Amino acid sequence: MNYTIIDRDTWKRREYFEHYLKAVPCTYSMTVRLNITRLKRQGLKLYPTTLYLLTRTVNQYEQFRTSFRENGDLVIYSDMHPSYTIFHKDTETFSCIWTEYSSDYNAFCRSYEQDMLSYGTVEAFNAKPDTPENCFDVSMIPWASFESFHLHTQGFTHLLPIFTMGKYCEKNGEYYLPLALQVHHAVCDGFHACRFINTLQEEIDRLSFN
Repeated sequence: MNYTIIDRDTWKRREYFEHYLKAVPCTYSMTVRLNITRLKRQGLKLYPTTLYLLTRTVNQYEQFRTSFRENGDLVIYSDMHPSYTIFHKDTETFSCIWTEYSSDYNAFCRSYEQDMLSYGTVEAFNAKPDTPENCFDVSMIPWASFESFHLHTQGFTHLLPIFTMGKYCEKNGEYYLPLALQVHHAVCDGFHACRFINTLQEEIDRLSFN
């Protein structure tokens, strides 16, 4: 795990960071509908594919890799890995599993399948141990499609993004996936959130994994 420590005295974002961390602690969320028609038509498994694409996009922008370490250092991680939820039907509970990111789609999917095989039946909050600190959270609630989704957290020092996906729907032959993005305003403005969403959609539209 590599990271760069931010010098807050010379950081160009210092004024905004301090304002939204201390003066007006502020997180915000936005919900969009991603057009996943290309993924569906290629017959790709939706969950590992969206996890791959989310992580691929997260790793492009430092605003989504900025976090406090346990020792208080503010850092930008060089890369991130997804920590995602799986559902246990018998107990109606969920577990979190993380998978090491690879820029190679097929390699990432193999790691995902191995993690599911090894930890998918472990009924614990953290099913896979030793979650690295450079992980971001993804949840899937596939039982309903939604127009808006908001998390209400009390911890205003959690700077990493949180993603929530819902049930995809079909309209006029196109498939759409609701995605809610929650970020901390101290490190991520509306411009950065919109740029992330637009880049994610571009990744979906132009890439083929066959």
